[in-house]
Amino acid sequence: MYIPRRASRTATATATAPRIGRARIAAAALAGAAAVVTVTGCAGFEYREDICGADEYPALSVGGTGAICVSSEEAPPEGFARYPQGKVPQQVDDKWDLYWSTHTLDENGKIVDVPGAN
Repeated sequence: MYIPRRASRTATATATAPRIGRARIAAAALAGAAAVVTVTGCAGFEYREDICGADEYPALSVGGTGAICVSSEEAPPEGFARYPQGKVPQQVDDKWDLYWSTHTLDENGKIVDVPGAN
């Protein structure tokens, strides 16, 4: 009569060990990635806000540093002018947005420094 041998505990543990090891490695990798994101604050994934919406353009206050967004189908209202070509801010705190915080247009359309801005 044949009596099957019972598998030893070590044989059973060895057969399942790689699965547990892979799960631990995956969990450690996910925990490490979460820690990196938490510590760096998602550095490298910078969010930039647009100055105006898709169907709008920014207009500068003549003689001041204020600006508004105007519908693409309309002219700027009285007291506002389009930015000079090539010097239009696209996103908050971009090169031209910062430039126009200390410069403006006079009533003749000439770029001038804003008094007291620095």
